[in-house]
Amino acid sequence: MAKTTARVTPGMHNSSISVQIVRNRLREAEQRACRPVVRQVLTRHHRQQRRLWAQTHRCWTRQAWQKVLFTEESRFHLTRVDGRIRAYRRRKERYTEACTLERDQFGGGESVMVWGVSQHHRTEHVVIEGNLNTVHYREDILFPHVVPLLKAHPDMTLQPDNTTSHTARSVCDFLQDRNVSVLPWPVKSPDLNPIEHVWDLLDWRVRARAIPPQKCLGTCRCLGGRVG
Repeated sequence: MAKTTARVTPGMHNSSISVQIVRNRLREAEQRACRPVVRQVLTRHHRQQRRLWAQTHRCWTRQAWQKVLFTEESRFHLTRVDGRIRAYRRRKERYTEACTLERDQFGGGESVMVWGVSQHHRTEHVVIEGNLNTVHYREDILFPHVVPLLKAHPDMTLQPDNTTSHTARSVCDFLQDRNVSVLPWPVKSPDLNPIEHVWDLLDWRVRARAIPPQKCLGTCRCLGGRVG
């Protein structure tokens, strides 16, 4: 921040320089204050697994990826917390180490969660009260919606993420008993899922509404987000 930079930077004639001088020099260098990009906390093991996954699937064609039933949920908060954190950077420095902010948790408040699948297939919306646990995921989503879709398209592969409700033993046994092919997925890799871009676009459109929603009636998971 400009205040911290002014405090730790010695001047040529004085022991310290003013905050405004720091801002002026940053502006002359074409740097501006921007919010740091929030990203996952990745260990060395996480990075190794992501690299191994990418190397394993780098030869897949577009036709091969179209046979993957991508799944991803996103929570849309009705209230947001702005920490007013800024980072001075030049163009093309958005993802540099100094301009990103690692954060494990996101803001609270009432919310609506959306769950989407696939690129070429759609299913009806499913509304679930409260949080999605293992039982709800198996009985309200997999059994009535996902499994019939996969049976209709036996060459498809399911891509669940690594949340607890998706990786529980009962869920894995449920999918195995029904011969559902599952794509291995590296831990903490939301950026590898193309549906993330759809959720980001939808989030911007929701926030651009003139009258934001005032009430959250429940947790909504919609199956059938179209990618592309």
